[in-house]
Amino acid sequence: MFIGLALSIPKMSGIREYDNCKMYDINYTEILAKNIRMADTKWPVTVCRHGWTYNFTGYPYATVATEQNWVCDDDALPTYAQSIFFLGAIVGGLLFGWIADKFGRIPALVGCNLIGFAAGVATAFTMNFWQFALMRFFVGFAFDNCFTMMYILVLEYVGPRYRTFVANMSIAIFFTAAACALPWIAYFIANWKLFAIATSAPLILVVLTPFFIPESARWLVSQGKVDKAISILKRLEKVNRKHVPTGTFQTFSASCMKIKQEENKNNSYSIIDLFKTPRLRRTTLLLIVIWMAISLVFDGHVRNVSTLGVNVFVTFTVACFTEFPADTILTLILDKWGRRWLACGSMIASGVFSLLATLVPPGIYFAALAIMGRFFVNISYNIGLQYAAEILPTVVRAQGVAFIHIMGYVASIIAPFVVYLEKVSPVLPLVILGGLGIIGGLLALLLPETLNHDLPQTLSDGEEFGRGQSIWDFPCLTKKVDEDSDLEVRPTNFVRSAQTGASLRSSTRAELRSSILRRSVNSRYSSKL
Repeated sequence: MFIGLALSIPKMSGIREYDNCKMYDINYTEILAKNIRMADTKWPVTVCRHGWTYNFTGYPYATVATEQNWVCDDDALPTYAQSIFFLGAIVGGLLFGWIADKFGRIPALVGCNLIGFAAGVATAFTMNFWQFALMRFFVGFAFDNCFTMMYILVLEYVGPRYRTFVANMSIAIFFTAAACALPWIAYFIANWKLFAIATSAPLILVVLTPFFIPESARWLVSQGKVDKAISILKRLEKVNRKHVPTGTFQTFSASCMKIKQEENKNNSYSIIDLFKTPRLRRTTLLLIVIWMAISLVFDGHVRNVSTLGVNVFVTFTVACFTEFPADTILTLILDKWGRRWLACGSMIASGVFSLLATLVPPGIYFAALAIMGRFFVNISYNIGLQYAAEILPTVVRAQGVAFIHIMGYVASIIAPFVVYLEKVSPVLPLVILGGLGIIGGLLALLLPETLNHDLPQTLSDGEEFGRGQSIWDFPCLTKKVDEDSDLEVRPTNFVRSAQTGASLRSSTRAELRSSILRRSVNSRYSSKL
């Protein structure tokens, strides 16, 4: 074997390894007849003519890349396919964000999952790159949307006191369990086509969603469908075994109808409305830039697992398991420390650990530092999911969150190419990810804090949200007036403007004792904090 390689395969310039893509262009019959057993580096060279033999030590099964020989001149095709996948995510985000705000959260949730199911299963039957890329494009339609639509739906039902627990523990338990199981499902199935089918088929269960999950009452109110919202709230009243006086529902309905008339809810809203007023425009642009940084760093760490020099299945599992402690820690401290400073600190920590990893040789320490970078960007990612949904007003929340995620997909398109730079230098991807993490963390300080504040409902709420806050405001230094009202009192040195909406908010709370009803109406009023 060694004589065959030495005679037929040239070595790459400057190193001692054999070139995987070239062979000497000579008459081997004549060479062997002359008893020549070592190659002459001056011999002409050509591309390999007889196919390739693959080393399955790292991945003990054929992949789409090895099956279709995406190597040598075609070795960038997997990277292109992944970028096309994110292009599909961009189109899907725009489409389903619009559907969610126009027709409701449930239709958008069902639609994106069904497309993901069909395209995911069809991926297993593709025969060439363009067929594969097309199916990945449509799978991208469902990517993230299948999750964010449910995420928005849940947050719109949950009040400020429980947002963090519901938003993070669901990810900590279910996402972590599935992500940790994923590499071992691939390992034991040992067939990329069956793996594509096995991971896509469960999405068909989404057709049962309308029978178990109600439409967002908050969205229904924003569309003027108050009676339907009240019918859903009465169902929740029975499920939760609570009693809400009939007069409360009547007051709620009257308040919503009055707001509908004042706000002229017949108007349709789009993401363009987020850029029409200065403060909301600034906040939206900051969310976009920060989420692009988070997405690129997060996706870069996910894809960089295979370059860490340790068993990829074990490394992927350990890296995914960091979701659990990250989300658990968030659940414990996010409602005490707030969103802004935690987002800043976790992103900077991710950047620092990524940069530290570049200072050690490949191996266990290199992998450990890189995984710590992944751990902290997990925290940033989950804060970012909740942060955007809390800051943007209800009337454009789904479109706005989808648009911000779309910009994240734009950044994620670059992620495969960042990881591809490992061929230039093993540490270059981590240098880029580390620098972006630090920059994104510093920008997070410019966002308003959302802890203990009602979700903004109207565009005017969104414009006034966070007014008067200082960059040095720490929620852990605030004190609540009482537990029943979600009002708070800041230390005097942190108060910068009068809370002009406080009396209106207090009177509304006195009328509506139900927690869900109270938050639904309160958020309709502008709170100039």
